[in-house]
Amino acid sequence: QAQLVESGGGLVQAGGSLRLSCAASGSIFSVYDMGWYRQAPGKQRELVAGITSDGRRNYVDSVKGRFTISRDNAKNTASLQMNSLKPEDTAVYYCRGWRGRREYWGQGTQVTVSS
Repeated sequence: QAQLVESGGGLVQAGGSLRLSCAASGSIFSVYDMGWYRQAPGKQRELVAGITSDGRRNYVDSVKGRFTISRDNAKNTASLQMNSLKPEDTAVYYCRGWRGRREYWGQGTQVTVSS
């Protein structure tokens, strides 16, 4: 049974940066695709950025050029570097790992961007 634990959320002013980390344990992290999702109040959860087990990345249009997803298989971590943050980036951010039908979610970390 894998576990995912996010960290790095917080309060930041518009234009600032935050780095989210997702620490994985209990499974073979390197073979899982990983992603960062977010959910703002009253909105559906959306995929923000994903990275496959072999390092291919994809981003939602609204964060392209500002966010960077990465992974370190040796440390069993996935990260999301968020630059030029905007108030509309405010949400709870979740880490997800999946392979086939198996998936795991973290508990979420709050990111709040003030204007």
